Amino acid sequence: MTLPNPSAAARQLPPRTVKLILFALGTGGFAIGTSEFAVMGLMPEIARGLEVTEPQVGHVISAYALGVVVGAPLLAIVGARLSRRALLLALMAFYALGNIASALSPNYQAMLLFRFIAGLPHGAFFGVAALVAASISRPDQRGKAVGRIMLGLSIALLVGNPLATWLGQVLEWRYAFGVVALIALLTVAMVARTLPPDPDEPHQDPVRELRDFNRKPVWLALAIGAIGFSGMFCVFSYLAPTMTQVTGLPESWIPFGLVAFGAGGIIGTLGGGWLYDRLQFRAAALLLAWSAVVLLAFPLAAHATWSLLVVVVAVGTMGALATILQAHLMAVAARAQTLAAASNHSAFNAANALGPWLGGMAITAGFGWTSTGYVGAGTAIAGLLIYAWARRDARSAEVQVAEG
Repeated sequence: MTLPNPSAAARQLPPRTVKLILFALGTGGFAIGTSEFAVMGLMPEIARGLEVTEPQVGHVISAYALGVVVGAPLLAIVGARLSRRALLLALMAFYALGNIASALSPNYQAMLLFRFIAGLPHGAFFGVAALVAASISRPDQRGKAVGRIMLGLSIALLVGNPLATWLGQVLEWRYAFGVVALIALLTVAMVARTLPPDPDEPHQDPVRELRDFNRKPVWLALAIGAIGFSGMFCVFSYLAPTMTQVTGLPESWIPFGLVAFGAGGIIGTLGGGWLYDRLQFRAAALLLAWSAVVLLAFPLAAHATWSLLVVVVAVGTMGALATILQAHLMAVAARAQTLAAASNHSAFNAANALGPWLGGMAITAGFGWTSTGYVGAGTAIAGLLIYAWARRDARSAEVQVAEG
């Protein structure tokens, strides 16, 4: 139930080289996070530029998420025979091309297609990057190393998305995707320069990966992510109208809400790695319980500015679950680590679809904007139940091994 030991080549890397590799991979995460959330901030500009409605632009977001769900396992399988270094370079180069195509989209239909294509390498990149980060780190620092890769996503929420929105408003929305493509190409250059080839890296067999992937501990961990994590997206997706309709703030305050969420995401990403290194899979239970408490507090906190911003920071810390489950999946996936680590992002994009859908149903039924907090708390509790199921199965397996 642990990751394989680092190879001889990985153990010889000096600390400075390890830091540079993690920085390069984190830069790739920043590019992906900026691109993923850019459409949300530039929705009015994209709608005007493509001559469609804002709800139609929402489908562009869904197209990207669908690309992540499809691409993460697919590209992990297709690229299984490549070295991790070669696969990382190919995935990030592919991501750059997808964003260049997005920037050049001539119409709405092309934009839908190109955003789907851009989403394809998202999950596979994070999955392979997490494996590389763990393989070059000491066993007691692997969770922290994975957290640094995921930190790029959180910094994108705090810095990248507001800057992309500003750039798109000042110039044109297409420039935002053009800049993301440049950052992706910079990542390719940095990874190529800092990450050496590893001659001792084990070669993967796609058939064996699929067989080892199809195991109960893997599916339960993915279910925790898809269901237990959806509460965060449920609240975040409707944060803007909650701030204006419930808290009574002007639209000019919405960026402050986004910054608060991004700050919480950074805290959660760093804290998630720290928690996993100390508690292992038990850290997921702690995060899910914390999520339920925070989400239950959201409806009450939404009526005052100061309390809303504090709770939004706390909602952002729920992102720690991504780091925890990423590290856990690599521990339980046996020889399907690449596929499992990539599929983690498919699970979280499923949560990104499930949370807003459930929240929208509650709002449409007349329960109000703040009902997203109660709905989200329910999904966190459901995630806790799945966690309990996974822990019970793990204990039963340990007993059978001890007796047999």
